[in-house]
Amino acid sequence: MRSKKLLVIAAAALALNWYSPVLSAQARTNATKQSDEATRAANAAAVLGEIMEAPDQGIPEGLLKKAYGIAVIPHVVKGAFGIGGRYGKGLVAQRNADGGWGTPLFIEIGGGSFGLQLGVQATDVVMVFTNREGIQPLLKGKLKIGADASATAGPVGRTVEAGTDVLLNSAIYAYSRSKGLFAGIALDGAVIQLDDDANKAVYGKKSVAADTGKGVVVGRALAVVQPFLHALQKYAPGELPKATGKQ
Repeated sequence: MRSKKLLVIAAAALALNWYSPVLSAQARTNATKQSDEATRAANAAAVLGEIMEAPDQGIPEGLLKKAYGIAVIPHVVKGAFGIGGRYGKGLVAQRNADGGWGTPLFIEIGGGSFGLQLGVQATDVVMVFTNREGIQPLLKGKLKIGADASATAGPVGRTVEAGTDVLLNSAIYAYSRSKGLFAGIALDGAVIQLDDDANKAVYGKKSVAADTGKGVVVGRALAVVQPFLHALQKYAPGELPKATGKQ
C-alpha cells in the first residue's frame, strides 16, 4: 500500500513538472497578447483624438452624439500578408441603454475595394454606426459591407449639422486618414469581424458580444481598453463603463 502511495505521489510530481513549463509559457503568451491589445486600444484612441482635434476637419460632433456604435481601425494596410485587398485590426464599441459605452470588442477588417491614394500603403479607418441594425451583424461575428449594411463616405467637419435626414440615410458612415489627409470613404465589399483571439486574451472568452450593451468591463481588461473608452467619452460623451470583479 505504501509503495502504491509513493508511486502516485511520484507520478503527480512528474506531471506537475511537465505541466509547469507549459502553463508558464501560456501565461507569458497571454501577457504578451494583452500587451499587444493594449497597444491596439491606445493607437485607436490616438487616431480618434488626432482626427477630432484637426482644425476644420473631424467627424461632425452631432453625428458622433447620435452614433449607436463607433469603430476605429488604425493602420489598415494594402495587400497584407501577400493577399489582395486591405487588412487591419481595431476596436468597436456600442452604446448601452443609458447612452454610455459598453464593452469594446476587438475586431479586424479585410478585403474591400476602398482605395488608397497613389503611393499610400496604409490608412486609418473610422466607422460610425447610425442604428443598431447596422452594428448587430458585427456584434454577432461578421459584417459584410453592402450585404449586411450599407456604408457611405461620411461628411467632414466638426460643425456640420448632423441632424438632417441626409446624414441618417446610411447605416454606417466611414472615414479614412492617410498621410494627414482626412476624408469620407466607401468600404465596398469590406468584411469586418470579431477578433476572437484578441477578445479571448483580454476578456477570457472568445465572444463578449452579449456584454457589449451592459456597460461592464471586467478587472484587468479595463486597463487594456481604457484609452479607447476615454476617447469615446471625450468625443462622443456618455457614461463610462465601470470595472467589476477580477480577471
